[in-house]
Formats: sequence, C-alpha cells, structure tokens
Amino acid sequence: PMTAPIRRDVLQDLDQFRTEVRQWLEDNCPASQRQPMTAEDQYYGGRNANYPSADAQLWFERMRDKGWICPEWPAAYGGGGLSAEQAKVIKEEMKALKARTPLFSLGIWMLGPALLEFGNEDQKQQHLRAIINGEIRWCQGYSEPGSGSDLASLQCKAEDQGDHFLVNGSKIWTTGADKSDWIFCLVRTNPDVKKQEGISFLLIDMDDPGVTTTPIELISGESEFCQTFFDNVKVPKENLVGELNQGWSVAKALLVHERKLMSELGGESPREVLVPSHAAREYLEMEDGRLTDAQLRSDLVDYDMQMHALGLTHFRTFEEKLAGLRSAAPLVMKYVGTEAEKTKSELLLAILGSQGLGWEGDGFSQAELDTLRLWAMSKAMTIAGGTSEIQLNVIAKSILKLPQS
Repeated sequence: PMTAPIRRDVLQDLDQFRTEVRQWLEDNCPASQRQPMTAEDQYYGGRNANYPSADAQLWFERMRDKGWICPEWPAAYGGGGLSAEQAKVIKEEMKALKARTPLFSLGIWMLGPALLEFGNEDQKQQHLRAIINGEIRWCQGYSEPGSGSDLASLQCKAEDQGDHFLVNGSKIWTTGADKSDWIFCLVRTNPDVKKQEGISFLLIDMDDPGVTTTPIELISGESEFCQTFFDNVKVPKENLVGELNQGWSVAKALLVHERKLMSELGGESPREVLVPSHAAREYLEMEDGRLTDAQLRSDLVDYDMQMHALGLTHFRTFEEKLAGLRSAAPLVMKYVGTEAEKTKSELLLAILGSQGLGWEGDGFSQAELDTLRLWAMSKAMTIAGGTSEIQLNVIAKSILKLPQS
C-alpha cells in the first residue's frame, strides 16, 4: 500500500528541528569523537567498564543528559520522548558530522524495545534507565549447541521452585558474555507441550552463582562469542518478562530488532572498510575510464545497484512505520543485508588479489588486513540472528504465503 505523505507543517517543523540538532551536535561533540573508530574506542558501558577517553565520557554524558542515547524512548525512562521522524534526523545529522555512537548496547538495540512492549512497569523502571546510563551491559542467550537454526527446540530449562526458577543448561554464540552483567535468555519452562508454547523469557544476572562463560575463538581471530553455562542458577520470579510459557512471542518481537540491526551492520565498523568501486580504481587496470575485467565490472554494477535498492527499502520501511503500517521488510532485510555484506567482502578479495590474503605483517596496509578479517566475519553474519536458509523459510511462509512441504 502507498504510505501517506508527511504533512508540510510537519516537514517545516522537522527542518527547524534539523537546524537545532545540527547546531547542538556541532557545539557538543568533541573533535576527537568525529574520527573513525577503532575497536578500543567503542564504549559498551557496564559495571566494570572504563571510558576509552575523557572526550568519550564527555560525549556520552552530553548525549545521555540530552536524552539522545535513545531519542525515541519515553522520557520517563531516560529517553528523549521524540518521534520517529525526529530520531531519524538525529541519526542523519550525527552521520553527516561523523559523530561516533556514544554507547554500543544490545540493551538499546534489542532488549529495550522488547521491554517497552512486553515488560511490566517495575521491569521498565529497573532496566531501561540503567541501559541508557550505561550502567548494565547485556548479552543475548538464545542459541544452544543443539538448537541453532531450530531455535524453538532449545533445552535450557527453568524449573518452578515457588519463589524462583532454577535454571540449568547452556547457551552458545553469546556475544560479549564474558564482559556482560546481565543476559536475556530463552528457557524451557514446559517440556510437555508444542515446543514454541513451552518457552519463557528470563532476565538473569551474570553475577548469580552458577553462571560461567567460556570465550570461543573465531576464524577472524577474535573471540567476541562465548558459551554460557547455567548450573542450578536461582532466578527470581520477577525476572520473567511477559507471561509464563509465552516467551516465544517476546523472542519473535526481539528478533525483528536483531534482524534490523544485522541488516545495518557495517555502518560504523571499527575496521577500515574499503568501498569496492573505489578499491577497483586503485588496484585494477583501467582503460578509457573502465575496468578491463568485464566480469568484475559487471559484478560491481550489480553490487552497487543492490546497495541502492537496499537504501531505498530502508527509507520505505521508515515511511511505513510513520504511516502506522506493520512492515515485513525487517524479515527480508536481514537476509538481503548480510548476504550483501558477504558479496561485498568476496568482491573486495577478488579486487585486491594477493594483497587481500594478508593476515598480518608489514607487506599489507591496515585496510587490506581488515578486508580479510571482515571477509571471514561476513560468513558468521549470515548465521547469527537466524541463518540465511531459515530466513528464506520465514520469508516464504510469513510474507509470500507459500505452501509448506
């Protein structure tokens, strides 16, 4: 369906708001926070977190006090209480100024929206402001060693013990679990019903006795993923989000936010990210302003067209949100976005040739070294948050309404 156009008076108000945002950012964002980020520059908050620099702390505190860490969240929980249109303006102006993201947080990107929809008032008061203030770092406990693509088959169990649940089992691919304070977790609370109907959504303090983590080394040379173990962990009943055995509804809503996040990855990478068309001009032979390799030329055109279409679809999704329409785009965009990142990485390796094969050493630039590691990580991105194969099944069933075999 066509989306309703934004009224002229609203556009005028947004123009005025944009001017004010641009001036505020110019006045308040330190010069050092307008530079490309390294992994060490990213601030995740948490009980044991240290600011990367005094300027990083200043920038975070100014954005927090302004309410722009989460501009769309209600002011009652520390957010800005702004509209989606205003939040989009802030994001655009930050990007134009090259202003760094002041706080990286799964609490912001995933848990917070789920709590706003399904949490009770006590849970919102306890957790949302703590997320915005950077007091608590969250990780996600969904996948298990035997339950990856078929998430609903999870076996980590939570037994009702009256005033608390007793949790036993393990989770895998828990990003940043070794550095996190709390985990939002799917657990089996009823093994005797259809698998989706016996799952609950729990919030667990990682400092609770019986919670341990083990980092997993990745092909990219990093260890941001962990396996998390629960051994007779006592979890208070008030940490149940939503209804008992109704956690699958919470999980599905949260996955929409995760898939949106996955589709937008690469917008602020701590690595030096090459643009394929720019790299081609630097590394490949040109004749009369064109690449001599016809196949690579065709592949680059296909990629650029796909990225343009992705950008237009993101904008259409935003307009649908403003019009109050429920969009199916996030289900599609996770698949398309992560597959596009994989295509980009493979294109860059083809363009760089032998210079794209360096893991370390002086014979390679930092951008060349980062390109290979990003290529390795791009494979994981088509698995995390729902594999590409599962995403295609979801698209076929939920959007295209195709018959099930």
